[in-house]
Amino acid sequence: MQTVQDVPALRAAIRGWRAQGQTVGFVPTMGNLHAGHQSLIKLARARAERVVASVFVNPTQFGPNEDYDRYPRTLVQDQAALAEQECDLLFAPEVATMYPFGPEHSVSVRVPQITDTLEGAHRPGHFDGMATVVCKLFNLVQPDVAVFGQKDFQQLKVVERMVRDLGLPVKVVAAPILRADDGLALSSRNQYLGTEERARAPLLHDTLQKMRELLAQGHPWQAVEQTAAARLERAGFVPDYVVIRCAEDLAEPAEGEREGLLALVAARLGNTRLIDNLRFD
Repeated sequence: MQTVQDVPALRAAIRGWRAQGQTVGFVPTMGNLHAGHQSLIKLARARAERVVASVFVNPTQFGPNEDYDRYPRTLVQDQAALAEQECDLLFAPEVATMYPFGPEHSVSVRVPQITDTLEGAHRPGHFDGMATVVCKLFNLVQPDVAVFGQKDFQQLKVVERMVRDLGLPVKVVAAPILRADDGLALSSRNQYLGTEERARAPLLHDTLQKMRELLAQGHPWQAVEQTAAARLERAGFVPDYVVIRCAEDLAEPAEGEREGLLALVAARLGNTRLIDNLRFD
């Protein structure tokens, strides 16, 4: 696997593949890779002849009180994990490469409406930073296919809408959530959990399953949300949101609506903020 940090080397490698008529799959990451990321590489490999991954901890999607400085940088381990999955090229740029005029003076991409709720409401500016860097990476890599995990479901929907609205020539592929044996969604932030917190963390997924059951039994979605939030609070979580939404656009369901829904949750357990979701179809 080749590792490059600058744009000319990245484009030279991709230009060589294109000259041979090969398709390119892309997996953007912030590094500190786990099995969930590796599953994205496998899916990209199944959809394209060449696979590019990026590792870039993007400063513009972290808020002032979030964990940018302590976000783990594990490039050597990430290189080994990607090579094991037969990734062809790793793009690991510096901040100055992605933001040549500095993050504070960067052109910004804003995807309206769908970013105003849930994560967008609790993390102001997060999706602007995410959409901006993904758009930049799409311009640099120019992939045929890009793979995103469904654990960050709202992020996935934001990227899909950006691609459609800007007419970007890339197919966005959604990868299923990879979970530990006890149901906890794999995440780089799970390593922040203490032993006792890690034992409690699977209740997040269990609560999503209970929400699906209660809605199937005919309970109003508003009541299901309230019951789920109370259950998490009793277990020591501090929820930011516990909601049922339409999977297409994250709007609130109409009364009696039962198709195309999912539950989404974001909650703090100790000092760690966890997110998860579950489709109801």
